Amino acid sequence: MKAKTRKSLTKRFKVTKTGKVLRRAVGQDHLLAKQSSNKRRSLRKMVKMSEAEAKKIKKLLGK
Repeated sequence: MKAKTRKSLTKRFKVTKTGKVLRRAVGQDHLLAKQSSNKRRSLRKMVKMSEAEAKKIKKLLGK
């Protein structure tokens, strides 16, 4: 029987065409006033995950 995709993970991660797994950058939820605007702007970008973690996430996503 085929495993179902974890729907919560499809909303949190993005898999690129080349197979890289992207996630949201950490440190954007609170205490933002003390961070510079440059830092806050860079946190908006997606971050590439390590190969080991990406492998696990892909398995749960059914890719």
